[in-house]
Amino acid sequence: MILQRVGNAGIGLGTLFDRAARRHPANILVLDHDLDVAPELGRRLTITEVADLVADIASRLWAAGVRPGERIVVYKNDCFDIPLIAFAANRIGAVPVLLSPKLPGDVVSQLLARIENAYLCTDQVKLEQELPETVGRLTRQILLTSGRHPGAVDLRSLRHAPRVEPVATSPDHPALVTHTSGTTGLPKLAVHTSRTFEARYRPQAAVASLVRKRRPVAMHVSFVHSRLVTAVAIAALRGFPIVVLREDEPEHVAEIFARIRPGVLEAHPNTFVKWERLAADPRRPLASVKYFSSTFDAIHPRTVHRLLHASGHRFPVFGQLYGQSEVGPVVARAFTRRRRLSAKGGRCVGRTFPGMTSARVVSRDGQAVSADNPGYIEVRTDGRVLTYLGEDERYAGQLDGGWWRMGDLGYRTRSGRIYLLDREVDVIPGFGSTLAAEDVLFAGLDDLEEVVIVPGRDGRAVPVVCTVDDRRLDPEAWRAVTANLPPMAEPVHLRLEQLPQTATTKIKRLELARSLGQEHS
Repeated sequence: MILQRVGNAGIGLGTLFDRAARRHPANILVLDHDLDVAPELGRRLTITEVADLVADIASRLWAAGVRPGERIVVYKNDCFDIPLIAFAANRIGAVPVLLSPKLPGDVVSQLLARIENAYLCTDQVKLEQELPETVGRLTRQILLTSGRHPGAVDLRSLRHAPRVEPVATSPDHPALVTHTSGTTGLPKLAVHTSRTFEARYRPQAAVASLVRKRRPVAMHVSFVHSRLVTAVAIAALRGFPIVVLREDEPEHVAEIFARIRPGVLEAHPNTFVKWERLAADPRRPLASVKYFSSTFDAIHPRTVHRLLHASGHRFPVFGQLYGQSEVGPVVARAFTRRRRLSAKGGRCVGRTFPGMTSARVVSRDGQAVSADNPGYIEVRTDGRVLTYLGEDERYAGQLDGGWWRMGDLGYRTRSGRIYLLDREVDVIPGFGSTLAAEDVLFAGLDDLEEVVIVPGRDGRAVPVVCTVDDRRLDPEAWRAVTANLPPMAEPVHLRLEQLPQTATTKIKRLELARSLGQEHS
């Protein structure tokens, strides 16, 4: 971690685009949607214009009464202005709290009660159609990025507010609050600082430094996810053209990539699964991509194989980052066409970043940790969040002498490779690794778009499958692929949109298991 600490004065979110604009003023940001807070700017901006917009939004927030140290919750229509509003709030010393547009209004209301006396930045649709009527009593003031509502401040009406200078704050002061996936219940609110973000930035920037040519960087990452901050920072500060996608439908993505031709592509694992079909698109939308980057979760070997072979480069690389919202990336692994990835190999998430992150695996039962007896994966990094907002004791419960428990089970080889086998809460007694079994199913069934193995009411493993275009699952092919897997119930075939998902498209396994149990009760 020494390399995360030396000279770490914080990433400076509020002035990030100012610094990027001084270095690369003509660099561009391309969007596939309009910005709610400034639709007149269109979908192609220079980084200089983005820097000016952040300063403009900061001035509007100041004119609306937001001051240093105060919290401002951003819960609005899905749009890239969400992180821009966060940068702007940080610029004036306020603390932005980003909530996914996918969160139900009642969940947002519970989180607002935890945050206490915060400004709420939202829009008319969210306010009138999704949030409860009582939300006004939980907030200090409601600010709107679009639409109008009695008693709310229209931020667009403050476009000509006098500019304010950036407010200097301690690098250890809360700089941004994001929420966890909420796969196990109400999301936790993770408090980041400028210094922890810089610590996360460094290992990723070290990897990015290997990319010599300034290729367009396309990204489809949740606008409320901490990973987006470092991804944008790396691209902007190095002068890479940035393409930000809100929509992930393959046809939409293919049209954009056929025009822009990205060289680097960043997305969540489940998004890459969805984009497998782009490999067969006659427009070859992935041909220009030399570097693929997957965020925070292990990815299926089949997906890696298909995407690498869709690239037109001789030596494309697929980079996988393992981590979580609370700690950032701690382990990384690279794949190439030459290194054929087996279904079993998909459980290896890589090694730590030397001098920056550490990992260990602790026994659950006092016996030696192995593939057959996985232990708790724990990590150390200076990128770890400061605390959970309003839940300090819960945060402390995850720590063991500076080691952070990831909530995952796995093992570590003598050479330092970390293997991820299951989430602690998703273990099905007697079954083995559900994630490894899912890799086998993906590898053997070409039409699978998603497969999740969850416990049934009787404790038996239940595979839930989604197929491309909702095609019928071939029962003979299923029996052949599952012949060497532990016994499972008959597969439950659902459409992908029927599965409960987080802001980063992860499947909420516990919620899915509960819903299946209710349907069959």
